[in-house]
Parts: sequence; structure tokens; C-alpha cells
Amino acid sequence: MALQIRSLIRASGELELSLHDDPIPEPQAHEVVIRVEASPLNPSDLGLLFGAADMSTAKASGTAERPIVTATVPERVLPAMAARLDQSMPVGNEGAGVVVKAGSSPAAQALLGKTVAAIGGAMYSQYRCLAAAQCLELPDGTTPAEGASCFVNPLTSLSMVETMRMEGHKALVHTAAASNLGQMLNKICQKDGIALVNIVRKQEQEDLLRGLGAKYVCNATSPTFLEDLTQALVETGATLAFDATGGGKLAGQILGCMEAAINRTAKEYSRYGSTTHKQVYIYGGLDRAPTEFVRNFGMAWGMGGWLLFPFLGKLGDAGTQRLKARVVAELKTTFASHYTREVSLVEALQLDAIGVYGKQATGEKFLLNPNKGVAAT
Repeated sequence: MALQIRSLIRASGELELSLHDDPIPEPQAHEVVIRVEASPLNPSDLGLLFGAADMSTAKASGTAERPIVTATVPERVLPAMAARLDQSMPVGNEGAGVVVKAGSSPAAQALLGKTVAAIGGAMYSQYRCLAAAQCLELPDGTTPAEGASCFVNPLTSLSMVETMRMEGHKALVHTAAASNLGQMLNKICQKDGIALVNIVRKQEQEDLLRGLGAKYVCNATSPTFLEDLTQALVETGATLAFDATGGGKLAGQILGCMEAAINRTAKEYSRYGSTTHKQVYIYGGLDRAPTEFVRNFGMAWGMGGWLLFPFLGKLGDAGTQRLKARVVAELKTTFASHYTREVSLVEALQLDAIGVYGKQATGEKFLLNPNKGVAAT
């Protein structure tokens, strides 16, 4: 049997996090079984893990070996959870480990005993059965921890640059820019010669990015933030932004500053604003407040949602494989991830741990090792 984290939201408005025993699956011909040894706690994972629960109401019960965490889901947000109510859901988008069983196909057999990264959900499990095609063989000498975040953050950061090119922009703006993903995006842009405007909220985050070589870093809590951002946009010409916060005024402020930057070099006045299209894509929800904006950016603008996998669908198989190949080639440099703590399945369901990784704070990224403290089999 193998342990797995499950998330359940009841129709009564209660979130329950618990551990379930599941049989270790037997792979079909095209499949492999991975002994999962590393899986990141990404914001996208926390969205499924916690749902829309108010984690300040979290309570612990169960036993030391089988902890249970419950929390209240506000009644006003229950309708948004309708599709998952009363369903016990496995969690974990991606991870890495060693292939311990393989089906009969040549592709599956070729991975037996290899360290691989995989994406396919339910990775907060001791063992995961997936198609061999969903696995990425890691270079010799790569540990599961080094390969755990091969997919979501690396492919997202690369796809932001691909989106910029496809839509005809020449520079980027990124919020929550000191995150693991933001650090990767900085390295990509520096390597590829792309101007990147980083938006952060703390001085230590600004210092971190400047230490990585970032040229444009704007602190949203500074009294000169809007002027600083506008000047950075004048210098870079950035007209595309990716916003991880989602709520509040930031997305609208970015559009307003883009318009102001364009108008500084405008040769004539137009009451409809500039004709240069300005785009903000919201790809996260760190701020759950409503998105607010003032229409001070003319008529050539867009604000919408952006997600990785729909974009990869547009990019196509060949384009996606090209991005994956770059991730493997630069896994220990551009796409290196850093974690502050490794936790087991049991430790991940402790209230003190949830209180830290649940904040999604910069510099507090956790790595889940479902087989921590368990003898290899």
C-alpha cells in the first residue's frame, strides 16, 4: 500500500485534508511506476489542496501517523467549488523520483531504474503510475529534488517569453517577481537579451533580484512606485505584463503606466489614447480581492487570464518539446529551484507547516518528499 494526500470539500462547507492508503498499481505496457521522492508545493497545487477554504480556521485531528486537517469554506464561495464537492481529490501537479516498475513496451522498459520527472497530477503520493510519455528522463547525476520542478515553473517562464514573441511585444513586466518562477524568468531574459521589468513588494525582494543581475526592479510599496514603473516602461518599451497577484489595483496600474510611458514619446494627442496595444495577463491569485482598475489607458488594451497548459496547446507538440529540451539542458542553472524545507506527507499536514507554505511567501518554498523516512523498495 502507498500513502497519498487527499483534499475533500464537503457540500456542508468543510475542507478535509487527510492521508489515504492506495494499492501500488501494476503498470500497463506503456506505463511506469515512479517512487516519488520530491514534489514541490506550488501555488497551483495549493489551489487544489485548500480550495477556497479559510485556512485561519484550520484545526488538527486524527493521529500522529494519520493526521487530519479541517477548515471552513465560506458559504459565499461554495458555488465556485460545486464541481468538486464531496469528491476526495489527489493533489500534486509534478514531481520526480525513480522508476521501480515498468510495463512491457520498449519506451517503458527504457526508464526502469532511471530518475525521471513527471507531470500528471496526484504526485503527493508515495508511488505514481503514469504513461512513459509523461515522464522526462533526467540527466545522470540529477537528484529527484533537482528535477522536482521541471515542468510548471520552467515551462511557465519560458512560455511567457514565447507569448511575448507570438503577440509582437518586445519586453515584459512580471509581478511577484522574486518568486522561484520570477527568478527563472530573470535568468531567461538576461540570457536571451530581453528587457524585463520586475515588480516586488519588499526591499529584500528587490535586493535579491538585483543580486541576480536584474536591471529594472520596482517596489510596489514605494511612494514613487508609479513613477518608477513608468520610467522603466519608457526605457524598455514593455507592453505585456504577467500578473501573479490577480486582485487589487496592480494590473490596472500597470496598464496606466504603460499608457503614460507611450504618451511620453507621442507626437500628437488622441482623445482615445495611444493606438499601441497594452496587455496584462493574470495567471495567479495571490491577492483574492476583486481586480480593480481605472480606465486611464485609452482603448487599445486587454486584461485577461493566462494558463500554461492551454498555451502549450497553442504552441503545439514540437514547440513544447523544444521548451522541455531547454529545461533539461539548463536544469541546474537557469531552472534551478531552491527550497527552504523538505517535508514528509505527515509533516505536510501539520498546522505549523501549513501556516508557512500556505502563505506562498517568497523564500518559503517547501518540497514534499512522500517517501521521506521510508526505506526504499
